[in-house]
Amino acid sequence: MLRRILLSLSVLGAAASAWCADPMATHYSIRQCEGSLTPYPESVAEQSQPDSLTAVYINHVGRHGARYPSSASNCTELRKALLKADSVGTITSIGRSLLRLTDTVIERTAGRWGALDSLGMAEQEGIATRMVRNYPELFGGDATVEAISSYSPRAMMSMYCFTHRIDRLNNETTFRTSTGRVNSPLMRPFDVDRDYIEFRDHKVWEPVYESFFESECPTAAIMRALGARFPFDDAAHVRRLAYAEWAVVAGCSAMSVEVDPLVYFSPEELNALWSCFNLRQYLRYSASTVSTAPADIAAALVLNLVQTTDAFIAGERDTTVRLRFGHAETLMPLLSLLRLRGCYYLTNYFDTVALHWKDFDIVPMAANLQLVLFRSRVSGRYYLRASLNERPVPLLPDSDTLYVPWEKARDYMMRCLPLEMQ
Repeated sequence: MLRRILLSLSVLGAAASAWCADPMATHYSIRQCEGSLTPYPESVAEQSQPDSLTAVYINHVGRHGARYPSSASNCTELRKALLKADSVGTITSIGRSLLRLTDTVIERTAGRWGALDSLGMAEQEGIATRMVRNYPELFGGDATVEAISSYSPRAMMSMYCFTHRIDRLNNETTFRTSTGRVNSPLMRPFDVDRDYIEFRDHKVWEPVYESFFESECPTAAIMRALGARFPFDDAAHVRRLAYAEWAVVAGCSAMSVEVDPLVYFSPEELNALWSCFNLRQYLRYSASTVSTAPADIAAALVLNLVQTTDAFIAGERDTTVRLRFGHAETLMPLLSLLRLRGCYYLTNYFDTVALHWKDFDIVPMAANLQLVLFRSRVSGRYYLRASLNERPVPLLPDSDTLYVPWEKARDYMMRCLPLEMQ
């Protein structure tokens, strides 16, 4: 017995050493391995700017807040396998725990698949509160806030939670809101852009992803739940169930369901499963060597950001804050097209993506890009500062400057557009 234990420990130690030695392996935290399903950061630093600058206008593009799982597919597939394991007598104690968790998720989400939850509402209210406190001069009096959202109920509710909070803090503000499919060219271009639809329908990205998924998706965790003798259909079936298990567990934080992922996965398995999901998002919604189509769908939104800022400077509109609410799939193309640091990465070695393009940093729930326009009290010139998830980031790839003269920022943003739009 002792010999077997020592042998097992030796094997585990060798596996851990191999993982640590792999230069492509990631070592992210449990929370980070929830990827874009993770809730918005709880700690956000207060914004400040030089005394010589006054904020005069904000363009905000945000993702909806934390939500219930967007569909029942992963829960349904996982529960079906767990019930089958129970019926054929292979299910393990871990599997029974996983079945209870899956049932909890299904019960909590019944009739609310994809809906904004209370955490998502609180996230939007928190961002709105900080915006009003950081830039009080942009609210109240003659100030007007314009807001649009996609037709998705969770995006619409995010918009109303955000604007409702502003109104609670300053009810002198005037609001104009719009929601529905009329906003799809800006908020859901992945639904309407012809080049992207062709890219999607021809599944241009799938060969790269499937090759990675087949080689990197760990299956030991789902086998520990279903049992070694479970009658899987084939190897692809095992991988699908492994992914479904990760998706169910990873989505719990966003709907405030308490779970310890380490009951079901090792840190290594969590990192590997997350990296598969991360690569899938990267290939589908960011510029890559496979295609630039996913980033180019944000061109109309970038142009809109430029044009609305121009209109404000020209005195054509009374709007001081312009809010837009969409999806992770809205922000990933936008941030990639603008080539913000950490949001744009080109490589032919797709096993390096997880080291350089991390969805949990880019698009957690309620993720947002804020472009704040400042005017100099001295010269009267305008400067633009970009913030990703309320953290100031350089707009220009080759500069660490946070405050960019509007003319220079405008020129850069226009050069990011496809040639036919410049």
